[in-house]
Amino acid sequence: MVPDVSTGDRSRGLLSYLYGPGRRNEHTDPHIVAAFAMPGLVDPGRVPLDQHQAALAELAHYLDQPVKLREQRLGKKVPQHVWHCPVRTAPGDRYLTDQEWAVVARRIVHATGIAEHGDDAACRWIAVRHAEDHIHIMATSVREDGRRPRNKGDGRRAQAECRKIEAELGLRRLKSGDGTAPKTPTGAEVAKAERQGLKNPARVWLREHAYAAAAASGDEQEFFAVLTALGVRVRPRLGPVSGEVTGYSLAAPGDTDRDGKPIFYGGSALAPDLSLNRLRERFTPAQGHEQVAAAVRMDRSADAGSSWRNAEAELRTAYAFVLTVSEGTAGEGADAQVQAQAAAFAELLHNTAAAAPHLLRAELRAAAAAFNRANRSAIRAEHRTADALRQAGRALLTVSGSKDGDVITGALISAVFLLIALSEWHAQRGHEQQAAAGRQSLAHLQAAYQQSARPHLAQLADRTPSREEKIRLTAAVEATIPDHAHKILADPACPALFTALAQAESAGTPPRRALADLAGQRELHTADRHAEVLVWRLRGAAADRDIKRARAAGARSTTRRTPTPSNPATAPTRPRQPVTDPHRRMR
Repeated sequence: MVPDVSTGDRSRGLLSYLYGPGRRNEHTDPHIVAAFAMPGLVDPGRVPLDQHQAALAELAHYLDQPVKLREQRLGKKVPQHVWHCPVRTAPGDRYLTDQEWAVVARRIVHATGIAEHGDDAACRWIAVRHAEDHIHIMATSVREDGRRPRNKGDGRRAQAECRKIEAELGLRRLKSGDGTAPKTPTGAEVAKAERQGLKNPARVWLREHAYAAAAASGDEQEFFAVLTALGVRVRPRLGPVSGEVTGYSLAAPGDTDRDGKPIFYGGSALAPDLSLNRLRERFTPAQGHEQVAAAVRMDRSADAGSSWRNAEAELRTAYAFVLTVSEGTAGEGADAQVQAQAAAFAELLHNTAAAAPHLLRAELRAAAAAFNRANRSAIRAEHRTADALRQAGRALLTVSGSKDGDVITGALISAVFLLIALSEWHAQRGHEQQAAAGRQSLAHLQAAYQQSARPHLAQLADRTPSREEKIRLTAAVEATIPDHAHKILADPACPALFTALAQAESAGTPPRRALADLAGQRELHTADRHAEVLVWRLRGAAADRDIKRARAAGARSTTRRTPTPSNPATAPTRPRQPVTDPHRRMR
């Protein structure tokens, strides 16, 4: 059961919509199912057609009477005095009678503070039903005693009451909100997008572009510049005294009001984490993280393959950390660090969608858009702890596209594992909406991974070793991973695994040792395609060795170029390098 609270200033206009045909003639038999106590209240849906307009005007007058009296007393207009809350059952829910909808309406106005039970001086309200699956509750938010109602947090309170109603009426149990969801487009915004033939309303379009711009930017000036380059109109808000930028609002191209003026949306009106203050928390340079800056410099001078491999390594590091937190083995403040990893991962998804081959971009964009909801929770992120992952994602935008699909596939499978871990972490902490968004994002990310992996697995399978070698490698699998050997050998990707094991052996790692290193990892126990997981983990282990050698070489080169300080006490201390192999941490 979904309530959606909004406000407006035209009682007569809303009534005309509620009793009208609807935008697609979907309204049938509009009528009142519940209302405030007023003798002789006329239902416009139950009068002859020639009396309909007069009945609408009379009802609007009744509802607005307390508002007019307050305006006369104060000598000014009451702003946004029309309170509107549609309440809709979920698809598949049973039919509710008018009597049941009346109970729902009375409970909603009570829970939100519009009209509490037994309060004779409450706001005037009605509940109109014009479809089987929902009602519209309309009220004027001035009480009979002339005061405004105490309905702060009415949307959250309506949601909480609907969760109780669902349980009592046997309806589908929807996910509880936590106040971090972005504001949904209004009916007028949706209708406008439909008239213009647009896929999304302006609010949603701006939100997606703001997230993508934030992911690609290192500071607010760059953020505004990227948005401007995308055709978005940016309007900074300046402090009245300091003249400094204190906020911003955005307008989509061609989105204007009836006077032709651009319609602006503030950052926080797009999503809570798109306010300027929240963005500045991400953009603030890290303190004491010299290795992050060095890694970014290395990545910007590297080729695309190196950047993708570095992103994969950071994804695996984040994955290992999230697992330790989910298993309860991390220290105090770990949840704030996981929330930071989620925010950085959201940015990386946007940047991956921009840097990946064209064939993968549609699914990756969909994955990034879905995960935008999963990267926000009531837990405040400690953003600086996720700088390495964030910068690895940004580095993908600084190099030309990689032709090595193997490294891209490796990064995508690591992203899949991290996304699964983040979704599980959300679920453990009761973040229902975030966990659901994570699962939705996962479906798109897995589709992108499959598109990328298919040709590379086929190439490995075409290079399967000889029959004798396959017998030897089969014995190695059965001896090293007996619990999963049957599923591994039955996996269609098993021929590719044999090739990967042979390649690892050529690089100096015997098959049994390579398999033993991977056997205890969590993803093997939860995987659907065991051999396929082992292929990319073997490949990832080889990539780790390459990255470590490159970083070690870079560190030696930097050391040779840096003069030794004359005073050892002033020499900079070298921070501990992050673990780039999640499997080493797991062991």
